[in-house]
Amino acid sequence: MKLTSFTDYSLRVLIYLAAQPRRRATIAAIATSFEVSENHLTKVVHFLGKAGWLANVRGKGGGLELAMPPELIKVGQVVRGTEGGSVPAECFGDSGGQCCIAGVCRLSDVLAEAVTAFYDTLDRYTLADLVHNRKELAAIMFIDEVLPPPPQRKAA
Repeated sequence: MKLTSFTDYSLRVLIYLAAQPRRRATIAAIATSFEVSENHLTKVVHFLGKAGWLANVRGKGGGLELAMPPELIKVGQVVRGTEGGSVPAECFGDSGGQCCIAGVCRLSDVLAEAVTAFYDTLDRYTLADLVHNRKELAAIMFIDEVLPPPPQRKAA
């Protein structure tokens, strides 16, 4: 299964923000860090905000930050949200596609099982799991200092 660049960029934005949890970031800083288009990231950030994973703080000292602790952001939820419905083959579509053997083919069952296993794996991980190596990530993403993680917030 190949993820779209939209999903890739969404995960990168979340990782960037989780790697520096006490700071806010700008789209420009994230785009520079990953050498990607600010235009693309603007769309990604808008989606992540609407989904409730990002908060956009306006005014002096404003910028982007996670809207919830990284321990509450499941990787599987993000991928499901950004990818939409998983359609690994034509026969998964609403109409069943144009395949002449769609009614008797077992491939759709096998692919459905594979998609389920894929998401089951992603659901076992949170954004916090992806940033345990915060210092190494920061060095690569050109963050000038790595701050310790914020105190644990209790889930609501």
